[in-house]
Amino acid sequence: MRTHARAVVIGGGVGGCAVLYWLTKLGWDDIVLVERADLTSGSTFHSAGLVGQLRGSLSLTRMMMSSVELYRTLESEVGLETGWREVGSLRLASSPERMEELARQAGWAQTFGLPLELVSADEAQRLFPPMSTDGVLGAAYLPTDGYIDPSQLTFALAAGARRGGAEIATQTRVTAISLDGGCVQAVETDKGTIETDVVINAGGIFAAEIGRLAGVNVPVVPMAHEYLVTRPAGVPLDVPTMRDPSLLVYFRGESGGLVMGGYERHPAPWALDGVPSDFNGRLLEEDWPRFEELMTNALVRVPSLAEMEVVRLINGPEAFTPDGEFIIGPTDVRGFWVAAGFCAHGLAGAGGMGKLVAEWIVEGVPSLDVWEMDSRRFGGHYRSREYTLARTLEIYSTYYDVKYPGHERTAGRPLRLSPAYPRLQELGAAFGEKSGWERANWFEPNAPRGDEPLRPRGWAGRLWSPAIGAEHVACREAAALFDETSFAKIEISGEGAAPFVESLCANRVARDVGAITYTQMLNERGGIECDFTVTRLADDLFRIVTGTAFGRHDLAWIRSHAPEDGSVTVEDVTSKYACLGIWGPQAREIVDCARSRSDLSRAWHCASRTSASSAGSCTARWSSACGSGTSSGTPGASTVSWPGVTRLSTLCGSRRDIASGGATSRRKRRRPKPVCRSR
Repeated sequence: MRTHARAVVIGGGVGGCAVLYWLTKLGWDDIVLVERADLTSGSTFHSAGLVGQLRGSLSLTRMMMSSVELYRTLESEVGLETGWREVGSLRLASSPERMEELARQAGWAQTFGLPLELVSADEAQRLFPPMSTDGVLGAAYLPTDGYIDPSQLTFALAAGARRGGAEIATQTRVTAISLDGGCVQAVETDKGTIETDVVINAGGIFAAEIGRLAGVNVPVVPMAHEYLVTRPAGVPLDVPTMRDPSLLVYFRGESGGLVMGGYERHPAPWALDGVPSDFNGRLLEEDWPRFEELMTNALVRVPSLAEMEVVRLINGPEAFTPDGEFIIGPTDVRGFWVAAGFCAHGLAGAGGMGKLVAEWIVEGVPSLDVWEMDSRRFGGHYRSREYTLARTLEIYSTYYDVKYPGHERTAGRPLRLSPAYPRLQELGAAFGEKSGWERANWFEPNAPRGDEPLRPRGWAGRLWSPAIGAEHVACREAAALFDETSFAKIEISGEGAAPFVESLCANRVARDVGAITYTQMLNERGGIECDFTVTRLADDLFRIVTGTAFGRHDLAWIRSHAPEDGSVTVEDVTSKYACLGIWGPQAREIVDCARSRSDLSRAWHCASRTSASSAGSCTARWSSACGSGTSSGTPGASTVSWPGVTRLSTLCGSRRDIASGGATSRRKRRRPKPVCRSR
């Protein structure tokens, strides 16, 4: 085994071998893959192998399409079978909502050039003869999907990597990862040390354990996933794969028989205290009671399954993540990368994922926008096993559910709360969540003031309230108070702060103290990495305010470029400051009034004394958009940030006030003049 390498991949599953393969394709030949046991012996060998391309995001769909492109040619390239069968896929709809879902998917597929077509129930049965059409309204058929043999694919990728100069060391267990100054230095194994600057954690169900060796949290939960395999029963060899999301099940052909599995409502996490050290090439015990729900549903769709002989019920652990997305990319430890958490879709995504991660490592930036999969997206709250588990269980158990626009997850909530949260509850807020923060989407008591006929048709109107329109009108015509506490806040300080932020930002930000600048940070290709405002609070202190969901990304980007001489300190101060913003044509007058008071709670009087019909209160809507920590220069908008918020109960008035603040009469209104009154 080599003692020096340009990169070390940890994990010999399909993900690790895919990254290794693509690194050699990009010219890196001095690389090593280490595997604790044998190739595929983690969770790869027991994968059901379905490959579906159309996904909910552009980047993931492109990744899956790239996988199929590779699978079509890999066998001829390396001379080994991969088991790729391009038989197509069916997705059934058993309700009007599911049909609308398929129609939307058909339009989405066209943007990628995927030949997805909507077919009748009878046509679906012609393609998949064992199925019953009972209750089926239609289906989506994508002829370029298929399935692949997990072990054959992995061995083919490994062979291609070896041809490119890579070394694969099986039966080699990683015992430590050496760091120096927050950077990777070497990988320690039971067979010796490999000095390297780059480590890729492709450990699958072992990824969390490997991450801890480098001080990196990789929030994956092994979930026991089951599917059965039958003996040959006359099923045509070229039947497409089939999914019936309403029944939570999937099928594919297997040598004249069937493979059937799914995502049950009551899943089983496994090995929460750590995967046993000897769990290599093994399965879990068959769990027929847990599988009964899926079996019952499967018989509804394929009644002949009852007559087929079951060879075995496969029960194997698969690494799932708290948000159902892959975990890929760099981490806060320089040189330590992650390619794990494939949520039972490692076979479908391996080819494209390996290519993207390899390009990212070699070229410094990914070829696609993959923030939803970036390993740095998880905040510190995901170090909580209980929270991570709750979120992951929800992801698994609702895998096949329809997700309407505005869908909010419920597990693990509430977690991160602003000081205003109790008051928002009193006022009837309908809460959403982002990055763990509870945020008011709208206030339902305002719904009677809205226009129900404005409800969007179809999907967009499922999770919607007339209060939204009422609150927008109030904000446009008077003023609205927003809780912006959740927006991420980053402070950069030190004697080198000014030249440092100037070097990263596209705009000039080291201006006068008190100046606020909207700017971006760009990567080497000129692409936008960060988009935020920068406030200069002192000669050596800058505060960045960015989106709630982008705080982790922006913080990592800034820290990755910070000088190592101690001249700059980068700190996340999001939870240190509450933040409120007021918007609307009366915002300046209200804030000017408040400046003469001892605290901002007095500002309420500047609006609440106006007539109800004028929409003149500032109680219309709390939301989350964040400005700077000082009064902005934008007409009609002001934001205030301060440590610890007091007397918040007086800021929004009563429930009656909030309802009256959203009046939506279409007649011409005269804007009332705010007046300051003491209690």
